[in-house]
Amino acid sequence: MKPPPFDYEVAESIDDALTRLRDGGDDAKLIAGGQSLMPLMNYRLARPTLLIDINRIPRLADITVGTDRITFGALVRHHKLETSPTVAEQLPLLREAAGWIAHPQIRTRGTMGGSLAHSDASAELPVALMALDAEVLVRSLRGERTLTIPDLVVGHFVSSLAPDEMITEIHVPRLPAGTGTAFAEFARRHGDYAIGGAAAVLTLDEGGVCRRARITVLGGGATALRCHEAEALLTGEVVEDPIVAETALAAITGLTPMPNLHGDSNYRRQVIATMVSRTVTEAARRARSNS
Repeated sequence: MKPPPFDYEVAESIDDALTRLRDGGDDAKLIAGGQSLMPLMNYRLARPTLLIDINRIPRLADITVGTDRITFGALVRHHKLETSPTVAEQLPLLREAAGWIAHPQIRTRGTMGGSLAHSDASAELPVALMALDAEVLVRSLRGERTLTIPDLVVGHFVSSLAPDEMITEIHVPRLPAGTGTAFAEFARRHGDYAIGGAAAVLTLDEGGVCRRARITVLGGGATALRCHEAEALLTGEVVEDPIVAETALAAITGLTPMPNLHGDSNYRRQVIATMVSRTVTEAARRARSNS
C-alpha cells in the first residue's frame, strides 16, 4: 500500500523543527528513521499531512561522555548503539539490547528518540533504559522538561509527548564500580517481536552481596515494567540460585501479558520468569568480574 498524500519539510535546527511542528498542529509528525511511522502510514493507520525531517539537525546523533552521565542525541541509531566502542565500554546493556532490535537494516535507520516516542510495548530500548534509570529531555517552543521512562512511555503506542514536543536527548547515569548488566529476550525467530524479555542491572559489594538492583521486563503489559518487589528481594542477598528463583517468581507476580498466537498469558509469564532468571544470573557474574 501507499501512504496518503503529505507535505515534506526539512528542519535545519531544533528550533526550526519545533516551529514547524507547532505550526503544523496535530497533523504534523517528525521523521528520522521512519521505521515505525512509514509502515503505519502505508497501512493508513497514521495520516499526518506534514512530515518534518530532522536528520540534518547538527549534533542530534552525538554520544557524549560526561563525568556522571552519558548523553545520547535523539538521532543516535540503533546500529551505533550496537557498534560504538563507547557504548560497549560505558553502557554494555544498551549494546546488548540493541542487538535484539528487529533486523540489521532496521537498526541502521531506527533511532533512540524514535523508539521512545513510538512507545511500542514490545520495544527493547525502553526496557533497557528504564533499568539504567535514564531520563529523557523533551523540548517545545514553550520550554523543556525531563521525564523518566515510565513518565514518557505510558501505554502501548502511547507517550506523554504533547503534539508540539520532541525528544532531543537521553541521559543515562554512569554505572558504579562492581556493576554488571544483562539483557535477554525470547522470540520464535530472531528479529520477531519478543514473547518475553528482561534486563538486569546489579551492583555487588566485595563480598558478593547485592547492594543495588534494577530489574525490568518486556512483554508483561502495555509498557516496559520495573519489578520493584523482585529488586527488594534481591537487595542485601548473595546472588545464588535459590534467591534468583525467588526473584524470578516475584518479578512475574501480578503480570498480565496479553495472549497472542505464540502463547497464552501464563506461557508468556513463564518465559518472562526465565528471562529474569537468566539476566540476574548473568548480571551478577559480570558484576563479580568487574569488582
